Amino acid sequence: MPLLESKYRAPGFLPGGHLQTIHPALFRRVRRVTTRRERLELADGDFLDLDWAGGGGEKLVILSHGLEASSAAPYIQGMAAALHRRGWDVLAWNYRGCSGEPNRLLPFYHSGASGDLHHVVCHALAVHPAARIDLVGFSLGGNMTLKYLGEREVDPRLHRAVAFSVPCNLACSSEQLSRRVNRLYMDRFLRCLRRKLVAKKPSFPDEIDLSGIGQVRNFRQFDDRFTAPLHGFRDAEDYWARASSRPFLGRIRIPALLVNAENDPFLGPGCFPREEAEASELFHLEAPADGGHVGFSSGRGEYWSEQRAAEFLA
Repeated sequence: MPLLESKYRAPGFLPGGHLQTIHPALFRRVRRVTTRRERLELADGDFLDLDWAGGGGEKLVILSHGLEASSAAPYIQGMAAALHRRGWDVLAWNYRGCSGEPNRLLPFYHSGASGDLHHVVCHALAVHPAARIDLVGFSLGGNMTLKYLGEREVDPRLHRAVAFSVPCNLACSSEQLSRRVNRLYMDRFLRCLRRKLVAKKPSFPDEIDLSGIGQVRNFRQFDDRFTAPLHGFRDAEDYWARASSRPFLGRIRIPALLVNAENDPFLGPGCFPREEAEASELFHLEAPADGGHVGFSSGRGEYWSEQRAAEFLA
């Protein structure tokens, strides 16, 4: 019954989930660790950009970022540095359209795009000699990671996984982010997504209709109008249901840890899968009172999330 009690407490200068979310995003500075870029060409004609640190080691970790982030995100590079210091080689990958260059095809990425993670894992298995490969995902990348592990048989070299701040019930998380108190986050995400569509429009003038895009105010509207039709879903509800990782958690067959803070402003009650953890021998849930969304600051040096991931993976 892997429902774990958490020892994490946020530093005193970061009271509340909003500060614990915003402070790391704005003020953390981390030296880039994954400096060797490789372009992975896909069979459908698109590509993924992969950023590596190290090579030839016995352990490799694959890092998956959050919505409208990239491999350069401070939380990705902080995790990369912490695990690289402890002996892991690191592969931080960028989703379609997230590496600084638009992707080639009309679809880009979404919360359930675990097929692209599968391409990355298969490539890593083919080119890296590691005896064990671990997975770490954040937010959207954590949802993708957990869904991937629960929807298919995995290679024996896949060892363990950790996911932080995961909207494992996308409908619940979308409703939570639509609250007035979370307008700052919603507006930021929608600005980034609108820019991506505007940049893609010249290449697909007949497929992308931007009329009224400025009136899109929440994820339900955006996912109904753009995410769902561009990626083969009927509407937002269909997308959320099929892309959420929570229905897959009971099928995970390697040790996996989900860390969701109780004060995460992005997560509603449906994002705390206690029943699945209680029923599983492999899926673990840890729900500290503090942490915010992809926060978990220690106040200085390594973040608690980095220490916790290293501990669980080891």
